[in-house]
Amino acid sequence: MSPRLIVVDWGTSNFRAFLVDAASGRILDTRRSSSGLRALAREEFPHYCAAQVSDWRVGEAGEGSEPVPIYLAGMVGSQRGWFEAPQLELPVTAAELADRVVAAPGLDHTWIVPGVKQVTSAHVDVMRGEEVQAFGALALAGVDSADCCLPGTHSKWAHLESGRLTDFTTLMTGELYHAVRFHTLPGEPARDEAAFDAAAFQLGLSRAGHAGGVLHALFEGRSRHLYAGLAAEQVGSFLSGVLIGEEVHAMRTARPGLDRVLLVGAETLRQSYTRALEQAGLTVVAIDSDAATIAGVLAIAARHALR
Repeated sequence: MSPRLIVVDWGTSNFRAFLVDAASGRILDTRRSSSGLRALAREEFPHYCAAQVSDWRVGEAGEGSEPVPIYLAGMVGSQRGWFEAPQLELPVTAAELADRVVAAPGLDHTWIVPGVKQVTSAHVDVMRGEEVQAFGALALAGVDSADCCLPGTHSKWAHLESGRLTDFTTLMTGELYHAVRFHTLPGEPARDEAAFDAAAFQLGLSRAGHAGGVLHALFEGRSRHLYAGLAAEQVGSFLSGVLIGEEVHAMRTARPGLDRVLLVGAETLRQSYTRALEQAGLTVVAIDSDAATIAGVLAIAARHALR
């Protein structure tokens, strides 16, 4: 395996690249941009990636040596991305993901990690990128079985047993929050940026599971603003609390034996989710999403290098 790797997490909205020491997992350098899938045509992907990391690719022996390999995870491997990688049926292990990585056309020594899918008569779901983070979270937590909450535009709750990803559920929490805030009447007072309001968020959390459900609770963003003292700058935090509270309530109901969660995300999201998860009686183990991505890709790359 190369002494250095380039790990790229490339989603719909963002590009994140990490130059990593393969032995220790230490981040040597980082590049980030908002050039996600929405910003690029398919033919632009190899050129954009090369431009972002070309100075990292010089091998240990200098110019002319084999370039530092790149491993890409996330929506970059979808139909809308650089090149479509398969989505493997559950259950799946990190080793099986490694066995099915796909060469990215147009850039040497560049590989796309597959996603996963769950297709049964009762549950149909897809995932790209978070499966890598889930396996990375297992490694960082030092366990082989866990439930992971991976919040984001499309939050994922993944269950792993004996090193195998066996089940997951997607909840459109982040995307629905954006839609309600910017495209509905209840969200109208929250159009402008405002600081997080803990009291309003807590009030939103308290609406989870109440009569009328989430559809009524979201409308309360308007009615409480008009008649119950919810200030305009609090409405966004209230709506966030409603939706995150509903997500946690739904998964707590779906998985009654749940008691401990690996919470994988950026610090700002982890703060909100920790409040909601702990209020629901769950023990939370916080794991940084970048660290989880890197740990997951390193495990996959190590297996891939043996092929």
